[in-house]
Amino acid sequence: MKSYRLNKYLAEAGLGSRRKVEELILNGKVAVNGEIVTQLATVVNPDKDKVEIGKKAVVIEAHKVYLLLNKPCNYVVTRKDEFDRKTIYSLLPDFAQQCVSAGRLDRDTEGLLLLTNDGDVVQALTHPTKNVEKVYKATIDQPLHKLQLEDLRKGVIIDGYKTKPAGIYVKSNRPNSVVLKIVIKEGKKRQIRLMLEAVGRKVISLKRIQIGEIELGKLPVGMWRLCSKDEVRYLTGLKLKRSKV
Repeated sequence: MKSYRLNKYLAEAGLGSRRKVEELILNGKVAVNGEIVTQLATVVNPDKDKVEIGKKAVVIEAHKVYLLLNKPCNYVVTRKDEFDRKTIYSLLPDFAQQCVSAGRLDRDTEGLLLLTNDGDVVQALTHPTKNVEKVYKATIDQPLHKLQLEDLRKGVIIDGYKTKPAGIYVKSNRPNSVVLKIVIKEGKKRQIRLMLEAVGRKVISLKRIQIGEIELGKLPVGMWRLCSKDEVRYLTGLKLKRSKV
């Protein structure tokens, strides 16, 4: 983190206007590394120096970033890859390089990724008790029979685990190309593909189009955008609800 003049640091930490925090300094209310400081020009580095007022630490909360990415196929959701494959971080701006994804997508799956540096939001979106819905568009190789649809909706066994009830909706039905809308409330690795394999069907293409109330919309493949105010309000609301549990 960068260094700050002490008065600017206190102001950015929410201690008041520049004039008000200067009064705190001049009146001997501020300590740096355990010693009272009264010089306005004092420079502090938050990574090295401890700033206190009345024995209470003063910190600047990191600027929160919330953004959406329409992940292309053949990209992995990691910063570095041991096989030198393309990663989603090559598509993101510099200010988002420290963000993490709230749930991953397989290399062969495209669509909505929600990235943030707000760990509480990531936890709220991915915690199994939250039951946040994830919506996918899947194209498979053959039509599903009634019993197969019922099995998917009730839950199937994948890797020794029975999936939770899912929403399965047939959007188009052709002999060699069936399009499904799939709604799940969990996120096991390769879950959609394994669910369909469990009933004898192969995924041709898979795209996530929604997480909770956040929709991918018309965001082009490979592009990102910042979350809107309403989307941020929804995400931080999830975090607040979780903190009350």
